[in-house]
Amino acid sequence: MTTTTAAPLRLEGVSKHFGGVTAIQRFDLEVAPGEIVALVGDNGAGKSTLVKIISGLYQPSEGTIEINGEQVTFRDAADARAKGVEVVYQDLALVDLQPVYMNLFLGRELRRGPLRVLDRKEMARQTQQLVEDLDVRIPSARALLGDLSGGQRQGIAIARATHWASGLVLMDEPTAALGVAETAKVEEVILKLKSRGAAVLIVSHNLDQVFRIADRVTVLRRGTQVGTRPTAGTDKNEVIGMITGLSS
Repeated sequence: MTTTTAAPLRLEGVSKHFGGVTAIQRFDLEVAPGEIVALVGDNGAGKSTLVKIISGLYQPSEGTIEINGEQVTFRDAADARAKGVEVVYQDLALVDLQPVYMNLFLGRELRRGPLRVLDRKEMARQTQQLVEDLDVRIPSARALLGDLSGGQRQGIAIARATHWASGLVLMDEPTAALGVAETAKVEEVILKLKSRGAAVLIVSHNLDQVFRIADRVTVLRRGTQVGTRPTAGTDKNEVIGMITGLSS
């Protein structure tokens, strides 16, 4: 008998209205385990709004969200995190003066003993194991975050999301502030997530990046989902046409 694995993310008919303005109109998407889906569109298309809906910052006006086969209603971002939804943003929520391992466990620190002291040794051990698994190249889990490069810091943000996610990682322009070499390193980490079976939904304005790492691309234009294509079955010209509305 074949066992079907529930999709880490399934959206059906998701809409969002702000007063009389429709930001998202009946958006449908499923992201499978081990799949990277890119969400693209022009500025103001609704990409970040959609990420905020999935991550609990906004509540949808209509439609349903399923996480690992369970229909969910998030009151806030903490609700979404409790269900294993993690987001990596361009502007990192990291603390430069803390070591890498403390950033990985920020707000979720491990404690031990009757006095509930911080279990720094175990947090460092788990962090070191994770960065090695994801091939995030840093001096050690005990290195100060502020001493790392932009690409290394983004790699730590992705590692943190991976550690706490239940199979789904959202990324909102994670390499927008990085140079070419640092972007390539971060893309390697994202592909490592895919190989570990994570579902990744990534917002990116960089179509070269989309075609390097994504399995499918879905296009938003003025809040409306224009279409979804396998990246192997389309090209940049078609996607640009979908974004601009000038496709033939």
